[in-house]
Amino acid sequence: MWRERMEKTGELRLRHKEGGGKDRIKKQHEKGKRTAWERVELLLDSGTFHSIGSFYESRQDQDALSEKPPYLGDGVLTGWGEINGRAVCVAASDFTVAGGSLGKIQAEKICRIQDLAYQRRVPIVFLYDSAGARIEEGILALDGYGEIFRRHVKASGVIPQIAAVLGPCSGGACYSAALCDFVFLVKGIGQMCLTGPRVVESVLGQKITLEELGGAKIHTEISGVAHALYEDEKSCLNGIRKLLGYLPDHSGEEAVREQRTRIRERGIPGARGWQPEKRRDYPPFEELVPSNPKKSYDMRSVIGKLLDNGSFFEIHKHFAPNAVVGLGVFDRRILGIVANQPNVLGGALDCDASDKIARWIRFCDCFQIPILTLADVPAFFPGEAQEQAGIIRHGAKILYAYGEASVPKVTLILRKAYGGAYIAMNSKGLGADAVYAWPIAEIAVMGAQGAARILKKKEAYQAASSHPFYAARKGTVDEILLPEETRETLASTFRFLERKHREPQIKCHGNMPV
Repeated sequence: MWRERMEKTGELRLRHKEGGGKDRIKKQHEKGKRTAWERVELLLDSGTFHSIGSFYESRQDQDALSEKPPYLGDGVLTGWGEINGRAVCVAASDFTVAGGSLGKIQAEKICRIQDLAYQRRVPIVFLYDSAGARIEEGILALDGYGEIFRRHVKASGVIPQIAAVLGPCSGGACYSAALCDFVFLVKGIGQMCLTGPRVVESVLGQKITLEELGGAKIHTEISGVAHALYEDEKSCLNGIRKLLGYLPDHSGEEAVREQRTRIRERGIPGARGWQPEKRRDYPPFEELVPSNPKKSYDMRSVIGKLLDNGSFFEIHKHFAPNAVVGLGVFDRRILGIVANQPNVLGGALDCDASDKIARWIRFCDCFQIPILTLADVPAFFPGEAQEQAGIIRHGAKILYAYGEASVPKVTLILRKAYGGAYIAMNSKGLGADAVYAWPIAEIAVMGAQGAARILKKKEAYQAASSHPFYAARKGTVDEILLPEETRETLASTFRFLERKHREPQIKCHGNMPV
């Protein structure tokens, strides 16, 4: 009996691992894609993966499936393992089984691993390669997606949720990915769309390719759905490993203590085989940032000089490039960075940049990550197009996000900070714990030229009220820093704010302008 049952177990495990069969695995490889098992093994530390639900069978009560043997695992691989020694849950679509489409059984498996991740309070990673809902199962597949979505929402702000799009991600699978904190996309093979090209052609009479409809360029540069773009699967999965090194396991973790432990034990967070780079020899801050407000510069150079050992992990790099957000290591702690980018639109805030910044602030606040804001902003971007696109509504999201956030929030005004955009970039009035400015900063209702057209007194206006000394005298700037004092002062400030008390929530939630 033992031998017979053990052999049967081995056979069933092999069937699960082979998914839709060797021929379909071969086709997957010919498309330049790995199988679900290969992806999970590449993502996780070697030998740590534990599969659950291996013996689940696909439903056989649909005519379209009745002539086929039941698939084990039903087109998804679920389980848990470790990344850099930390527990992580995983759900990976198996495209070799019915195109990775979701049926009732597959939904039950995904919900099970979502529940385990939530109960255990560990991050969860979703690897998408799915055609969406399984048409043969009709309303049952749609109901399955509803169960998955509800669990995404329950876990939001409690545990990190990361999605990697490694093939088609259609229909309900798109919304599952979009409900995660991060969406990583692989160039050439990752596509996201609610309705495929055939549907678009039949409804709109428009011929379009899948890449044009929902490829890498669309979602990393235009829609903003994807947060990072990678050239291949391996670099994408290593990107997830690296990102998780910066994040706590859950929102209740004591951020500072845990961050320092991770940094001490594993060095600066990184992917498998990652080595800390030597500190780049940046020029002085005063050479990086021109005093002339009309001259542009790359804010990433300033961020690189401030942070430790090239540790900046940028988020949404290709979307709304007039703003820069991401994570970095500073004084042995993880910081969330929010900055204007003078190289693009002069650093002005438009609708997309507002959405990008607001969502990032809220993510950092969820997971107790302190926020450093680097302000060099001339205005909310003016014009009819932005007004019609709802710049008032979108800009209000930044105000709401900063005003709501209770983590330590420190602002450094590098050069210019004008008008409503000055307020939006974590001003003292909006709730910043500390606001610093460099001596070249200009802080005012508007730039000197605009004021001159109204007041006819450009030089008097600039001398009287736009320099940082005026703001410091009025208490909207806490201190004026020399460039060489900047790193130590910021480090000291964040150390002081480590034990900042967070007020208990006294309402269900606010009504953010969306």
